[in-house]
Amino acid sequence: MKPAEKVRITIETRIQAPVEWVWKCFTEPEHIIHWNNASDDWHTPKAMNDLKPGGRFCYTMAARDGSVQFDFEGTYSEVRQHEVIEYILDDGRKVQVRFTAENSQVHVVETFEAETIHPPEMQREGWQAILNNFKAYVVKKWEVQNVK
Repeated sequence: MKPAEKVRITIETRIQAPVEWVWKCFTEPEHIIHWNNASDDWHTPKAMNDLKPGGRFCYTMAARDGSVQFDFEGTYSEVRQHEVIEYILDDGRKVQVRFTAENSQVHVVETFEAETIHPPEMQREGWQAILNNFKAYVVKKWEVQNVK
């Protein structure tokens, strides 16, 4: 009997900022804690990131009311600076994030294997919400940095 094919979900955004800045905000813990949430009632109080093949990351995601929290963690399988990040979550699912510089913007495309507990559309919406928060954070920080 053949194993069931994993559902792969792709989300994306385009960000008006240099790829170096987008990469920095996506990978450095001091930035991750400010954008890694799907809604305002969640936050990431702690982030650790060892960005290299075989390196690990752990982002603590928590409800702001203190009712629940969990660690989102995994191991990097490929890292090509300013181009691609691939990792395997601790539950075995694979994720790929591509960064493509296009003129004065960066196209970020994230593809992940869906888990089997929640409907795929719910997962797409949650991951897209996080990516949207990331975009808003990057643009705001880039504008502030360039006003000086």
